[in-house]
This record gives sequence, C-alpha cells and structure tokens, in this order.
Amino acid sequence: MPRRFVLPLVLLCGLAIFVWGLGSTGLVDETPPLFAASARAMAHTGDWLIPRVNGLPRYDKPPLVYWLMGLTYALPGQSQWDPLGTWAARLPSALSTVALMLVLASTLLRWPQPLASGRSPSASQAAITAITAALAFALSPLVLIWSRVAVSDALLTGLLGVVLLLFWRCYAGAGRCWLAWVLLGLAVLAKGPVALVLAGITLTGFGFWQRDLTGLARRLRPWPGLGITAVVALPWYGLAALVEGRSFIESFFGYHNLQRFTGVVNNHLQPWWFFLPVLLVGALPFTPLLLAGLSTAARTGLAPQPAELSLQRYAACWLLAVLLFFTLAATKLPSYWIPATPAAGVLIALAAQQRPGRWLLGSTVVLQAVLAVGLAAADRWVPLINEPELPTLPAELLASGLLMRAAVCFGVALLAAVLLRAQRGWLLAQQLAMATFVVAALQPLVGLGDRVRQQPLRRIAAAAVAARRAGEPLAMVGILKPSLHFYTDQVVIYEGVQPNGPLNLNDRLLREQRRQQRPTAPTADSSVLVVIDQRTAQLPHWQGLPHQHLATEGLFSLWRVPRQALDRWAIGLRGQGLPAPDWQLPRPERY
Repeated sequence: MPRRFVLPLVLLCGLAIFVWGLGSTGLVDETPPLFAASARAMAHTGDWLIPRVNGLPRYDKPPLVYWLMGLTYALPGQSQWDPLGTWAARLPSALSTVALMLVLASTLLRWPQPLASGRSPSASQAAITAITAALAFALSPLVLIWSRVAVSDALLTGLLGVVLLLFWRCYAGAGRCWLAWVLLGLAVLAKGPVALVLAGITLTGFGFWQRDLTGLARRLRPWPGLGITAVVALPWYGLAALVEGRSFIESFFGYHNLQRFTGVVNNHLQPWWFFLPVLLVGALPFTPLLLAGLSTAARTGLAPQPAELSLQRYAACWLLAVLLFFTLAATKLPSYWIPATPAAGVLIALAAQQRPGRWLLGSTVVLQAVLAVGLAAADRWVPLINEPELPTLPAELLASGLLMRAAVCFGVALLAAVLLRAQRGWLLAQQLAMATFVVAALQPLVGLGDRVRQQPLRRIAAAAVAARRAGEPLAMVGILKPSLHFYTDQVVIYEGVQPNGPLNLNDRLLREQRRQQRPTAPTADSSVLVVIDQRTAQLPHWQGLPHQHLATEGLFSLWRVPRQALDRWAIGLRGQGLPAPDWQLPRPERY
C-alpha cells in the first residue's frame, strides 16, 4: 500500500466510525446529559468559569470538555442543525479519537518498528502496520462506546495519547517537545491530575527499562516542560478556588480525585484484578494479538534498545502504567481503562506485523467465529432479555435484522483471517470488515435503542414544556433521568423511590433555592408538574396523591399536582411515621 494513502484512509475510517450520524440519536442517561447541560448553560449564560447543571455547580471535572461543547452550542442556528443537541455534545469526544488515530498512524509510518528477524519492514508493510495500529485502537469496544458519548474520557485519552506519542517521538529524535507539554496541560484541564500521574509513571518505567532515564530527561526537559504545563492548566484551578472557595477544593480535589483513589465512591467496588478481564475485553476480538505483543515486549529483556526502535517497549510501559495506577485505586470503572487502548493498538499492530503463529491465528479465528455464531443465533438469546425500561427491545431487535447483518460482518472478518493468514494484510482485512460492522450494524442498533429507550423521555419532556405554566416547578420521581433537565432546559427537582420522597419534594418546593429555582409557599392556584414512571406511581407513598394526568409516553406519565394537595399528602405521610425530609443531607453526586 502506498504511504500517501495511509493518513487519508485512517481519516476516512475515523470519520465514518466516530463522526457519521453523531447527532442522529439523543443523549444516553445517566452522565452525558449532565455534561451537555452544563456546556449549554455556559454558552447561554456566558459563565465559562464553573460548569453548572440544574442550577448547581458541577465540580466533578475540569472545564475543557465543557468549553469545547459550549463553543459548538454557541454557534448560530444550533437548534436547527442539531435539534437533539447531541452533535455539539459528542463532537469533542469523536474528534479527539480521530486525531489520536492519525497521530498513531503517522508515528508508525515515520518510525517503522523491526520485524522479528531484526530487519526493517518494507514500505508497504510499514503502511499496513500504521493503519492497523490506528484501527486496533479505534475498534476497541471501549473506544467505540466512549468516543460517541458526551463525557470527558475520550478527550482525556486523545490528549494523553497524543502527548505520550509526542514524548516518544521526541526521544526518538523528532526535535523539541514543547507541544507535548502544552497538550499535557490541556489534558489536566480535561480530567485533572490523573493525566500527569499516568504520563509520569509511563515515562519513569520506560526510562528505567531503557536504562536511559537521564537521556530521556535530557530529551524531554521535564522541568521547563512542567512549567509550560502549569502555565496552561493552573490559571483555571486558581480562579475556581478563588471564586468558589472551600466547596470547590473539597469537592474536586477531596472527593472526585483523592477519595476516588483512596476510597470507594458510588458503590464502584471491584476486586483488585478487575482490570485484567477489562484488558482482555477491551481488545476484542484481537486480544490474542495484544497478549502476543506484551509477550514480545517482555522478551526484549533489560538491555537498552535504540531509541527509534523502542516503541513496542514504550507501549508496554504505557499500558502497564494504566493497569498499575487504576488497580491501586479503590474506585474502579471500565472507562478508566480507555487511556491504555492506544498502547494496546500499537502492541496489536506490531504483533500482527510478524508472520502469525498457529496458536495466534487460531485463537483469533476462534474469537471471530464465536462472535459470528453468537450473533447469527440471536433468535435463541435475544428473547431472554428482560429490561423493564425497554419492554419491546427483544422484538424490535429481531425484527430489525441488524444482528444478522452484524453476524455477516463478523463472518467476513473470519473468512478474511482464514484466507489471508499468510498475507501481510490479514489483520487489516479483518479490521475493515469490523469497521463496516460499526457503520452498517452497530450505529443503527444504537439508533434502535434510542428510539425504544430515549424517545419516550424526549416526548414527555416536550409535553412538560408545552403544559408548563409560568413559574410552575418541574419534578421527576422514581427513575431519575438527567436528560429531562437537558431537554426541558429548566431546573428539575429529582427524588428517588424512597418512602419519604413526597415529603422531600414538598419541603424542597418550600425551602430549596437554586439558580432559576426559588422557594414558594403553596397557594390555591399553584401546582407542580411531576414526571413519574409506572412502577413508582404504584408505590403506596405516591398512589392516591391527587393529580391531573396530562400525558403518558412509554414508562413515564406527566402529572399536574396541586401544591396544597401535595402539602396535605406530605403531612399525612409524616403522621404515619415516615422519615422526615432528608434532602439537605450532603450528597456529593447531587444534580
């Protein structure tokens, strides 16, 4: 393959996988609407310092992802070209992944890594390896999910991935690396100090393995570089601490960083070995190649390698740095593994560059076969899906034929692995079949899920906007969906299924104050709109509450509840011995 086609092909694949149809579906609860609503509020209010959602400050992440989303929300006519508001919210994630694909490919294209024999690969083999590295990263199940979602994980991965690749390129002799230190500052603005920690562990481990920590430091010049990073990142942190004070410091640094590492938050307790299966799943269906790449890197021993030929060793240090750091963290989530996926892409591509051994090719073929057969047998297992929020999903999945289309794509990938097993492009042929699966099957499947799960919520939000009287508050009880706040663009009072929910709602209407929400006393003509799901509506503490039924969409109903009726109902429940209102107790994840 000619080298001049490599980057255009990678760009085309990246745009098709991550940007095509980006705004065709709504936001997926629970977290993305919080990001999107905060970013839109920045664009609408002009307050670009502190992200705010649902009338409250949101301290969990630094502002870069909100700024990037908000800039798109501020473009003229956004409601016409992005009616669901998802193109603007997802674009930073998608573009950061595409950019990292291009840097991965260009790195391997400029610095081809040696074959097992020690010889340099041919120009066409180097071009194929560059493309397969970019696609191995992009086709990771974790990257496919989080790069089309409005959160900050893909942005962190894109920035940190480019930073680490630029550091290695600098070590390999590509001049100064001031740009890497600038981008590292942006990475710290994307998700906090974790970017510095992961970069530091990677570089330290690699320097020791190379027995060239001094040479690495001489090339990278860390002290001036960290100064550049500080100039980029620290002003926002200083301003936020100055304006918001102790609440910001305790929430961002104390809860969302230190406590997430040292303690378990949001019940995300996992065993110490949690990321080992995530490593395996995150590389599917090319997991055998990842393990082979790690094994090959380990067999290089402890002797230093020429800087320009050390990328495999560097990628292994990168992946192991993520594994080590997040294994030590008390709070563990699958998304924490995403910063390791670019390194996994490099290791997979370099393993595939060698002539595949029998066990390696055989295990890859078996994985492809399992996926193809499992999808082809969808009529056996899809009816077993039992999701109360998606009661019609099994029937719609089978009727769509999309799972069979996916089975055909994986079947083609399987056939490519068998027929091209002795050819240099055997992995690339599989990856192109999988890219076709993403565009032809996976993206339509996401659209189907959106139609079944999120469309009723968008309709009930539209009904609430149409029915709302001036100054009438809006609440959601039972199943809590932040996207209701996003689609109505007004403050929503959220209360769960707990028995004292009506007491909390009544007391919050009387006392709670937020931006765009003021406490009011019940009067004869005042009311509150309540979005409630069917199961919650049947609970004793909600069943029987006087209300006017306004609309029903899917699982959700819209009620208009007279404030005086709610007040009497709350007094009656309190007389039955239900707990007093507790909404004022500290809740770090409140929105």
